[in-house]
Amino acid sequence: MLNIQDLYASYGGSLILQGIDLRVKKGEITAIMGRNGMGKTTLMKTIVGLLPAKSGSIVLDDTPIHQLKPHKIAARGVGFVPQGREIFGDFTVWENLKLATLRYPRKKRQIPSRLFEYFPILEERKNQRAGSFSGGEQQMLAMARALVTDPQLLLLDEPSEGIQPSIVQEIARILRDINQKTGITIVVVEQNVDMILDLADTCAFLEKGRIVETCPVDTLRQDESMITRYMAV
Repeated sequence: MLNIQDLYASYGGSLILQGIDLRVKKGEITAIMGRNGMGKTTLMKTIVGLLPAKSGSIVLDDTPIHQLKPHKIAARGVGFVPQGREIFGDFTVWENLKLATLRYPRKKRQIPSRLFEYFPILEERKNQRAGSFSGGEQQMLAMARALVTDPQLLLLDEPSEGIQPSIVQEIARILRDINQKTGITIVVVEQNVDMILDLADTCAFLEKGRIVETCPVDTLRQDESMITRYMAV
């Protein structure tokens, strides 16, 4: 599905990614964990083309994407929910969702009705300004916006940030439900250990710009020593 090899990338003049190797299997939920400043967000931005790769490769279903512009990567079936959500607060829920359809011809700019099966609150409040939503509701809107174009790969950067624990659990449940019903592949950058234990199939730990260990999440449920090693401050 997604194969990253020997990836190097810089941010702000500093070399952040220093030889990333990561393979994500189709249909799985993969978590990327690590302390602050280890390169998690840089990795996500490089995958979606917001930062250029200095060297190495990113291959999606046998097609190299590391030299493509962001809109071309999105057209290949990659959805992205950035850290901080970046929804448009002055726009309504419906307007935020419609923005995701603008790359299509006018007659094809449809919002899939099935989205509202996962996020019923968005249909109930579709005419409400997104800026009036809570952090958790805004995160659901950002996720729905990324899913409007029916991507095959969904990337999420710190989806639990600033959200109360009960809503984090709800978001994890929704993501797992979407994964099981659609087969979409999900990569999530996250520091919330409980969320990852509930959500992911596989976990990769990022340390100083490199993936240092990868294991099934079942292993972490039985032995959290790797979490202590790579997440403790």
